[in-house]
Amino acid sequence: MKQMAAIMQMTCFILVLFCILLESKASNFSKRHEFFDVILNEDYDPRIPPMHDGNPVLNTIQLYILGIDSISDSTMDFKMSFFLRQRWYDDRLAYAERFNFSKVELDNRVMSKVWIPDLYIKNEKKSEVHAVTVPNKLMHLYPDGLVVYSMRVTGTFSCQMYLQKYPLDQQTCSMQMESFGYSTDTLTFEWNDVPLLTKPNLTLPQFSIGHVTNHTCDITYSNGNSTVTFTCLGIDIEMSRSYGYYIIQVYVPSFLIVCLSWVSFWLNIDAVPARISLGLLTVLTMTTQSSGARATLPRVSYIKAIDVWMATCLLFVFTALIEFSIVNVKARVQQRRLSLNKLPLLIHNKEEANVENPEITKKSRDNARRVDKISRILFPTAFFGFNIIYWTVYVLWIPENQLHN
Repeated sequence: MKQMAAIMQMTCFILVLFCILLESKASNFSKRHEFFDVILNEDYDPRIPPMHDGNPVLNTIQLYILGIDSISDSTMDFKMSFFLRQRWYDDRLAYAERFNFSKVELDNRVMSKVWIPDLYIKNEKKSEVHAVTVPNKLMHLYPDGLVVYSMRVTGTFSCQMYLQKYPLDQQTCSMQMESFGYSTDTLTFEWNDVPLLTKPNLTLPQFSIGHVTNHTCDITYSNGNSTVTFTCLGIDIEMSRSYGYYIIQVYVPSFLIVCLSWVSFWLNIDAVPARISLGLLTVLTMTTQSSGARATLPRVSYIKAIDVWMATCLLFVFTALIEFSIVNVKARVQQRRLSLNKLPLLIHNKEEANVENPEITKKSRDNARRVDKISRILFPTAFFGFNIIYWTVYVLWIPENQLHN
């Protein structure tokens, strides 16, 4: 009997506790319904900014960069994914005196009923807010009227690039966030105490990411006889191009092609087919490689580092082909003069005219060989001197437009 009574008491206790929990949940649901009925009622107008005593709304912004997916030289833009986090106060949403919630998390369908700053990105080309499986947005309301709003964005943004040192260049890509319709009299932006966060081990295949800095970029527009100032915040991402790929794929092959053209200087001056074939092969190969190296670059009006390298390499292989023409001419010039001098003799004494002068022939061939010997020293010396100047200038030189940045 005592055991039965104990079981009955335990069962009653569990039932009472279950009823209290159900009543608590029902009360919580009821309070949340009441919250939306009281706070987000017909008196709340999401079209009106929450200005307090005539002061502009202060929107505090923080960016968490998830990744920089790609950077395009041809279209001068970059693709980036990030969390855009905003915080502002709306006194109309304060509920500390009515409800005891620590915070209220709003559904995506309710967010449209709350006023949101009209932030837009000035240099955006194309972007989207992720929507798998629901729109990637959150909004939390706090008792003192603080609104925390966050969204996940992936977009393509323009980046003004200066390619004078390409591919030994450094670029600074920016993103600027501005109010589209509200002037600084109504809305102002400022950075959070921790303005920028980046995902650990953020890397790119062709660039190494340097400093990511933030700044203020308020801008004033002229509106007839008056001016209007709009709030603006921006970030600058410094990136240095990793030129290991270009060393392997562009510089080393073109260097070897130039060296290959020098083989012609060691071939016999009578090996005309071999020397012509070698010269034409190196010129055509150099031309093809030069076109391929610049195929993905925009058609800018200034000279790039890759242009200087390719043009110089093409000049060297072309000059090597011209050198053979000079050698060939020198080898035959004395013999040709001798033939012209013998022309009168052809009429009177054919056998005497056909006799060659070995001394003259030897002299002309020696002159041709001397040109080859000079070229064997002159061409490598000039090319290695060019390399020293080229790499020194383009590694140490900073373009004027980047100094201003």
